[in-house]
Amino acid sequence: MSQLRKDMATSGVPEVTWRKSRRSNPSGNCVELAGLSGGGIAVRNSRHPRGPMLSYPRAELAAFIQGIKDGEFDKVTGRVTETR
Repeated sequence: MSQLRKDMATSGVPEVTWRKSRRSNPSGNCVELAGLSGGGIAVRNSRHPRGPMLSYPRAELAAFIQGIKDGEFDKVTGRVTETR
């Protein structure tokens, strides 16, 4: 089970480098990721850089990203992919 940290403000995470996808849109509907010293990954809303963040173990976030690449969430997003 992941360790979700809704209560932790990003200002309480010292010296991390936040990264946003180059595919982010100019309206600010983006998330940013940062590697944490304990090996986890922090996620925050780019519109609220001092707001709350979530943190996940690296393996769980890697599995989520692989699921996205594999099209496992296409029905949720309404995206249609080609059949492989």
